[in-house]
Amino acid sequence: MPNIRLQRLCNRNERIVIVAMDHCLFDGPMEGMTNLTETARNVASCVDGILLSPAMLPHCQDAFNYKGAPLAVVRLNWSTTYCSKWNYRQGATVPAFSPVEALGLGADVALVSLTLETGSEANDAHNVAVFRQVCREAKKLGMPVIGEYFPVHGEGLEPDKLHAQVYTGTRIIAELGADLIKTFYTHNFRAVTDASPVPVLGLGAAKSPTQRAALQLAADEVAAGAGGVVFGRNALQVPNPKAFQQALCDVVKRQLPPEEAVRKYRLE
Repeated sequence: MPNIRLQRLCNRNERIVIVAMDHCLFDGPMEGMTNLTETARNVASCVDGILLSPAMLPHCQDAFNYKGAPLAVVRLNWSTTYCSKWNYRQGATVPAFSPVEALGLGADVALVSLTLETGSEANDAHNVAVFRQVCREAKKLGMPVIGEYFPVHGEGLEPDKLHAQVYTGTRIIAELGADLIKTFYTHNFRAVTDASPVPVLGLGAAKSPTQRAALQLAADEVAAGAGGVVFGRNALQVPNPKAFQQALCDVVKRQLPPEEAVRKYRLE
């Protein structure tokens, strides 16, 4: 029987929610994701996908082994862009897992990241080569590819610079073959989504000061044309992750106003 969530994934008329718990691939153990097996087991069933390292799939099978369970979305390349603790500056990318290996571990969807404007033409070209290599191999196996456009030090860029990079990079990554795109919300996100021929998913980025603020970010992303959201810290580093994820699904999929979602799920 076809996986309905897999069929819906690239449908522009659908809105999807993915919970990201792949941070430890770059940061080591962190709040909300120390015991990844438990974290994954407690993801709300309304969530469409869980993003994690392929090597963690055997440890998190409970999250994927029931009817209507979230899709297993796996990150296949490794980039210094995410290693904030180590102050890397070059945004270098390497393949980490092959699509064949990931599929064998139970993956449904591949995520492949791309960083450009690293300050080195050779490094940018290498990053594109890695993206195309992994993307091509995944598609040969029938795995949809979420392309992640992530600028160097994206969370620290000035708004205009962030928008300029995301606007350009999102279209480039679509042209390189991504089926969906995950990237930062910008002050003119509508321009980003309008210029992309494939659905764009807004990420949650840094931890929001309140759960209402995080839900408002999701609402703003969807209102600006996003095909859904990918939230990590904001969906996991909260007192009741499952309640927040249910609220997030209501905001993204059913356009419930954030204030109402906060009241409905009794979020702090």
